[in-house]
Amino acid sequence: MIYFTQLIFVKEGQEKVFHQFEDIAIPVISKYNGRLLLRIRPEENSFINCSIDKPYEIHLVEFNNEQDFKNFMQDEERKNFLHLKEQSIKASILIQGTKL
Repeated sequence: MIYFTQLIFVKEGQEKVFHQFEDIAIPVISKYNGRLLLRIRPEENSFINCSIDKPYEIHLVEFNNEQDFKNFMQDEERKNFLHLKEQSIKASILIQGTKL
């Protein structure tokens, strides 16, 4: 298994557009042996210490292997809606890891 944690920073006022993209992208994950394990939208009081911008959402996803993740990233249905992602996301941080 391979794991990806993504910190997502949404442009102010673009939350609805971001949700439209997620409504399309999240179901596609399972087509490529992936599973969304966590989708967190932290509240302001959830942060104990923070030296970066606070993310709008945090996702934890697992795939069977790196090729499955690459195939997900190249999915044509998902790619058709990347303009929604580009319109709504200011920045994101993707962290790759394995279970210890």
